[in-house]
Amino acid sequence: NGFEWEGQPVANLSDMKGKVVVINFWASWCVECRLEADLIEDTWRNYQDQDVVFLGVAYSDVEPNAIAYLDDFNITYPNAPDLGTDISDMYEITGVPETFFVDKEGTIRHVQIGPLNQQTMDGVIQQLLGENG
Repeated sequence: NGFEWEGQPVANLSDMKGKVVVINFWASWCVECRLEADLIEDTWRNYQDQDVVFLGVAYSDVEPNAIAYLDDFNITYPNAPDLGTDISDMYEITGVPETFFVDKEGTIRHVQIGPLNQQTMDGVIQQLLGENG
């Protein structure tokens, strides 16, 4: 349940109870991931002070390429590599991009397979934020 990058802990899901968590699986080699990267970063910036946590998981990517991707899109939310695909296997992803929306109780409530759009992002986040947790 821990996310690490270069040996530093990024996030632990058990610490996020009471928050809405958005987990985005991506890869630097994934063309569709690049289409949604700015949207995800912008959405994170809009919600970061509202009990919403964003986590990125670099799926089966090499670290220099993944770091370059984060730099290219000026991504500021925490990200972690998944070279051994342990995290991806835990979430049973089918490919990238794939995004999981987790409610305040820690339950996965929505899975977006393929690129996100603003309407889906805002709709699911607003719904989960509005629930009592």
